[in-house]
Amino acid sequence: MPRRRGEGPHVSGAWCEDVLGPDWEARTLPLRQDEQGQAVATLVRRRRTTARPRRAVLYVHGFVDYFFHTHVADAWDDLGYDLHALDLRTYGRSMLPHQIPDYVRHLGVHTEELDLAARTLREDGYEVVVGYGHSTGGLILPLWVDARRGHPGPPAVDALVLNSPWFELARGPVVRALIDAALPTVAALTPRLPVGGIPPWYGQVLHRDTGGEWAFDTRWKPVDGFPARAAWMRSVRRAHRAVARGLEVGVPVLVCTAARSGPVDRWHEDLDRTDSVLDVQQMVQRAPRLGADVTVVQIPDAVHDLALSARPARESYLQAVRTWVTDRLP
Repeated sequence: MPRRRGEGPHVSGAWCEDVLGPDWEARTLPLRQDEQGQAVATLVRRRRTTARPRRAVLYVHGFVDYFFHTHVADAWDDLGYDLHALDLRTYGRSMLPHQIPDYVRHLGVHTEELDLAARTLREDGYEVVVGYGHSTGGLILPLWVDARRGHPGPPAVDALVLNSPWFELARGPVVRALIDAALPTVAALTPRLPVGGIPPWYGQVLHRDTGGEWAFDTRWKPVDGFPARAAWMRSVRRAHRAVARGLEVGVPVLVCTAARSGPVDRWHEDLDRTDSVLDVQQMVQRAPRLGADVTVVQIPDAVHDLALSARPARESYLQAVRTWVTDRLP
């Protein structure tokens, strides 16, 4: 079973058996103290008894999320890539008893664990590293890669694959303007105030206990989510504006989205075949602003996390990734 909050992190610096079972191992990355005190991140990978390939994937999850997607690792393994998943600080395996789940004041604080993870992969001898981000992870990764350009040493990653990246609020322009007007003051006065969250419908359609296919741990990924807090949301909005102004990540990018969006505020019959968390048109419109080499692919009948879609859409998504990676990183 997954570690409960309060049981402590994995042994620092050592690979040990992960909560996914004996075929998986995890390594804790100790971090500098932040505003909540002690912090860690966690790298997860499949245990190997044979020589590792020279290519790797660095997977970064979304909000109210953690890594449990072993079938995604299988797909990358077929391509000759070791998937290493990073549970960011305050998320999943990295959640400590004193921390507010899934909360940081500034998204930029994740630079520390991303740098550590990337350095770990390079030091382990991986010559090609692909950054793979879902939703909020798909926002954090390109900003990190853009900021790392020009630094000494190898590039942060050699390519980016983004699964439904969160480039904009799924709200109309008037509502977004009102939110942006209020957030700076609210975040300054009450940074930890809940200001939103993910409705339960999407989680319900995914989880096995409510008719879905996936048996994720609801302590780390609760069906009704964790609150989005004011300071975190302010930082997200700053990140959205940075993407809107334009980045130059300097590596090829694949952006994959669902083909259609669904209502985010209620249950509806197409929850299992639409993105009912974000607006796919916003992703499509913003994707070219990541850099000079961006490919966009839309997957019919897919949900927000394309890799958790029903089998036909899921296989279409993973095949699109295989085709692009084979073409761009032969």
